[in-house]
Amino acid sequence: MIVAKTHIKVSLGYFLLAALLGVLLRTFVVAPMPINYRFIVHTHSHIALLGWVYIALTTLLYHLFMDKLTLDRKYRRIFWFTQICLIGMLLSFPFQGYALFSIVFSTLFLFASYWFSAFFMKYTPKSFMGTKAYICAKTALWFMIGSSVGPWSLGAIMTVLGPESIWYRLAIYFYLHFQYNGWMIMALAGLLFYLLEQLQINVPTRTFRSFFRYTVLGITLSFFLSILWTAPGFMYYILGGIGAILQLIGFGILIKICLVNRDVLKSALSRIQFNILKLGAFLLLVKMILQLLTALPYFANLATTVLDFTIGYLHWTFLGVITVGLFFFLEFFGLFKLSKAAFTIYLLGFIITESLIFYRGMTAWLGWTMFEGYSIFLALGSVIIPSAVILIFFQSNRNSTS
Repeated sequence: MIVAKTHIKVSLGYFLLAALLGVLLRTFVVAPMPINYRFIVHTHSHIALLGWVYIALTTLLYHLFMDKLTLDRKYRRIFWFTQICLIGMLLSFPFQGYALFSIVFSTLFLFASYWFSAFFMKYTPKSFMGTKAYICAKTALWFMIGSSVGPWSLGAIMTVLGPESIWYRLAIYFYLHFQYNGWMIMALAGLLFYLLEQLQINVPTRTFRSFFRYTVLGITLSFFLSILWTAPGFMYYILGGIGAILQLIGFGILIKICLVNRDVLKSALSRIQFNILKLGAFLLLVKMILQLLTALPYFANLATTVLDFTIGYLHWTFLGVITVGLFFFLEFFGLFKLSKAAFTIYLLGFIITESLIFYRGMTAWLGWTMFEGYSIFLALGSVIIPSAVILIFFQSNRNSTS
C-alpha cells in the first residue's frame, strides 16, 4: 500500500506539471514568451498521457492484482526505468521537440510499457486469471501494445514519405485512438469489474461476453472514424459508425449491470464516490455520442476543419472521462484522498475551460461573435485545474501522514 500511494503521488506530480504546461500554453496567447509553442504542446501531451494517466493506471493494476506478492523489487525496477524515460522526455521535448533525445526517451518508454505488460501477465496470481476484471485489464494492455505500431512506423514514414504525408498523421491518430479508447478506457472497465467482484456482485458470463465482444470490436472498428479527414470511400464511414454504435451498446450493457446492482453500489460507496461514478458514466456517454456523430460526413468534416472541436473532444476524454474515472478508483481503493471541495474546484475548472473551447469552436462554425478578453478568461480558467491538483496532493499527503 505504501509503495502504491507513493507512486500515485508521483503520477499526481506529472498531472500538475501537465496542467501547468497547459496554463503556460494558454498564457502564451495573451503574453508571448521566449518559448517554442509547438515544443511545449508535445511536452504537455506526453506528460499528461504517459506521466499522469499511465502511471496511475499501472499503479492501480499492480496494487489490486499483485501487491500482496513479493514482487516489489521487480516492480520498482520497471517503475524507476519508466521515470527515467519520463524525465528524459520532460527535459528534451521543451527544447527540441521531436528530435534525437526526445525520440530516444519516447522509444525507451515503449519498452518500459512492454516490460510492465509482460510483468503483469506473467505474475498475476492464477486466482485472478479467469476473472472478468483480469480479462479486461489484459485486453487493455494488448491495446496499449498494439497502439505502439503508430510510433514505430513514424521513422519509416518520415524517411520515405516525409512529415507532410497523410500517413504521418494517420500513425499518430492510430496511436491516440488505441491509447484512449483501447488501453485507458478498457483498463477503467477492468477496474470497475474488479470493484464489482470485490462487492460480490455476480455478472452473468453471457452478459459479460456480450459487453466484451461489442466493446472490443467497437474500439477496433471506430478507428476508421480517425481517418475520415482523408475523405475515404463511404464504406469507411459505415465501418466507423458501426464501431461507434457497438461501443454504445457495450456501454449500455455496463450501465445496465450497474443499475441492476444500484442498491449494493450505493451502500458500498461514499456519497462523493457514488456521485463521481455517475458523473463518469455521463461524461463517457457524451463522448460516445460525439464519436458517433463524426460518422456522418457533415460532422466528420466539421471536426476536421474546426480545430477547437477536436481539442475540446480530446480534453473531454482525458480531463473528463479518464481523469474522473481515475479519481473514482483512486479514492475508492484508498490510494488518495479526494475531498468534495477539491473535486468541486477541479470540476469547475473542467467546465469553464471546456465551455470556452467549445464556444470558440461554435463561433467558427456558426459565425458567433467572439467576446472581448476570451483568451484571458481561458488562461485564468486553466489555472483552476492545477489549483485543484495541488489541493488533492496536499490533502492526500496529510491524510497519509496523520
